[in-house]
Amino acid sequence: MTHPGSSLRTLRETAPLVHNITNFVAMNTMANVLLAIGASPAMVHARVEVAEFAALAQALTVNIGTADPEWGAAMEEAAGVMVAHERPWILDPVGVAATRFRQDLTARLLDQRPTVVRGNASEILTLAGLGGQARGVDAGDSVADAESAARQLAQRTGGIVAVSGPVDFVTDGSRAARVANGHPLMAKITVMGCSLNGVIAAFCVGQPPFEATLAAMSAYGVAGEVAGQTAQGPGSFQPAFLDALHALTPEALDAAARIEVVS
Repeated sequence: MTHPGSSLRTLRETAPLVHNITNFVAMNTMANVLLAIGASPAMVHARVEVAEFAALAQALTVNIGTADPEWGAAMEEAAGVMVAHERPWILDPVGVAATRFRQDLTARLLDQRPTVVRGNASEILTLAGLGGQARGVDAGDSVADAESAARQLAQRTGGIVAVSGPVDFVTDGSRAARVANGHPLMAKITVMGCSLNGVIAAFCVGQPPFEATLAAMSAYGVAGEVAGQTAQGPGSFQPAFLDALHALTPEALDAAARIEVVS
């Protein structure tokens, strides 16, 4: 497996333009996270321009957290552009179990075969048709509960499925690995998962998606560990996290990444 530090070096040399159709809550933090890791963010969701802009971007993230029918149509159009150009796109099915609208929109987006589906355990269980115990947008299941569902979903989409949690699980349907980096304060900051989508997208540009997703998730977790060493709580954690992402070197990432191949 490629060292995650090599993937980080490639990202920074590429500085990819990542187009994000994400929720209102996440936009500012996500843009700052992408800048800190070394990518170029753009938040464009108006249907009238979304396809044109997607054609310029090197990767796309779609997050259904505050979608409405117009945004949903824009997401489908942008995803179609990425598929047509054979560029990576990442789907975050936020709270997919909560409403029929979210379930129907996510089903149509899955038909466009996202490069990576990243969600919490309950979201992945729901997408795989295996239930789940979601509480609104929060998970009520453990990552371990969703490993089999993640494998099934990856085989169905032909892409990568990443389950976020205290120890992340990543699979392409045949291979799988766990990432044990991170800090408990990461769960106390809103949009940490939403912002991770952009980091995964940036790593996937020009790199194998399975290895790129593992590198992205380990880099994110390592930055969290560094920030947690000095933060006094959630308020001071967020700026410390941005600083840690910005300062993270390929060598430091290789030394601190805890990636365990499990198949």
